[in-house]
Amino acid sequence: MRLRSWTIAAAALLAAAGLSACGGGEPAPSAVPAPVSRADLAKVTLKVGDQKGGSKSLLTAANLLGDVPYKIEWATFTSGPPLLEAASAGAIDIGGVGNTPPIFAAAAKAKISVVSGAKGNVTSDTLLVPGDSPLKDVSELRGKSVAVAKGSSAHGQILLALRKAGLSTKDVKLTFLQPSEAYAAFNQHQVDAWAVWDPYTSQAQLESKARVLTDGTGTSNGYTFQVAGANALGDAGKNSAIRDYVVRIAQAQKWADTHRPEWARAWAKETGLSAEVAQATVDRGGDLPVALDDPLVASEQQLADAFTEDKTLPGKVDFATFVDRRFGPDLDAARSK
Repeated sequence: MRLRSWTIAAAALLAAAGLSACGGGEPAPSAVPAPVSRADLAKVTLKVGDQKGGSKSLLTAANLLGDVPYKIEWATFTSGPPLLEAASAGAIDIGGVGNTPPIFAAAAKAKISVVSGAKGNVTSDTLLVPGDSPLKDVSELRGKSVAVAKGSSAHGQILLALRKAGLSTKDVKLTFLQPSEAYAAFNQHQVDAWAVWDPYTSQAQLESKARVLTDGTGTSNGYTFQVAGANALGDAGKNSAIRDYVVRIAQAQKWADTHRPEWARAWAKETGLSAEVAQATVDRGGDLPVALDDPLVASEQQLADAFTEDKTLPGKVDFATFVDRRFGPDLDAARSK
């Protein structure tokens, strides 16, 4: 299950982002502010970017919001790319996204850093076709239309699935749509296929009889991230709040994995999903916290290089420069409990 995924409300688009599409990268912040007192932390308002049914729902279900020592102001986004534009612009301080949005943000020299990570199942990262579609293999997609959210984890999945089949994104017609729009287009047979993640995968299978052409097995790395803005990481109060927040996210992810029925019920209530869809999504397995270690960075670098080779991105991205491991000891302790 990708907790980054479900969106119903429209995003708040931010004109102040000012991200330009160019290669290269900028170093993650090096100066780590000293922790603040609890009294000062109580004065902090942490602005968190979320997606419907995402972090807020998870933390609420795990009962981890009741004793937060700072204020949280939530903002809802349709997907990861606009959320990271907001983080770079300082409109939010932190938010959760999939494996691909940080790469696109890095290519745009966004002022962000990946500060914690998780890894989920990859069978929910799918390329779907209608149940009556004649398509049986990814290689048959040449010349066909594929709906996908630009810069999302599904964008990475379709790129890698095509490469595995000996194709590139230039061999298909990518139709860039946000998930809710893509679902409508898919059901109306306006596109031939749809690259997407859970719960849309489960919903399309159960409610629209969609068929999985391929999933992320052998291609997707399954990573999700909490990504913070540079300004927030440089502020002593917000840095302390972010440290506490990412630990709570890790704790909630572990809770959800061992309380799947409870999480499915809470998620269905929050999102409006049917209980059947929510349970099917949860049963695939959720995101679990992992270290921001060298293998993770190398895996993301491979994905970034694939986008560069596909000429989707105009230059090379050095993913390591956008990873900040300052909260490593706190997160290590959370994972070990």
